[in-house]
Amino acid sequence: MATVTAPLRETEASGALGKVQYWFACLFAAGWTAIVCAGLGVQFISWDYPCPLCMIQRMFMLLAALGAGVIVRKGMTGSLAGRDYMMGWGLALVACIGGGFTSWRQTMLHILPGDKGYGSPVLGLHMYVWAWILFMASVVAIGVVMALAHRTAGSSIPESAVYRTLGRVVLWFIGLVIAVNMVAVFFEEGFHWFLPDDPARYEFFYQVGILD
Repeated sequence: MATVTAPLRETEASGALGKVQYWFACLFAAGWTAIVCAGLGVQFISWDYPCPLCMIQRMFMLLAALGAGVIVRKGMTGSLAGRDYMMGWGLALVACIGGGFTSWRQTMLHILPGDKGYGSPVLGLHMYVWAWILFMASVVAIGVVMALAHRTAGSSIPESAVYRTLGRVVLWFIGLVIAVNMVAVFFEEGFHWFLPDDPARYEFFYQVGILD
């Protein structure tokens, strides 16, 4: 009897951890996408034009969200294998390291005394400094969940309507924000190949004659 009960208990524990990791992947993907939304809000409400480094950071944020989105999508099928975790969190880890380096680079450009930085501060810090903090925190979080992957891989995820609905909402949210960000970049860049280092207007509207 003991030889049967122990594996059952281990399976139940793994299933519980699998649920936690699925919910965390949803939170991770939605969280990074929401941060990009906050950047878009600052851009359109405060007329704070993002520079090329800002846009690259947004791209890494969305790539991190897509990495977690891989786990969300696979979790919607009812199971998560170790390969799914490694693919999803590995992609997110690469994105967070790349984004961390980009935000660190932008921070170093404005670290000299008297430099007011680029853009308006948010809660006392510039957005690229917040980005660096969040990227580094995400690297730590990903390391923790990857360390637990052997306990959660292959576990059963309940295929209830709540889980599937949540997964769809998260994935559609990521897709929508990616599309909006692409349009925002196009409006700012216009028909040029590159964004200017210090953008001051939406070039597209001037190029087509809507604004003078």
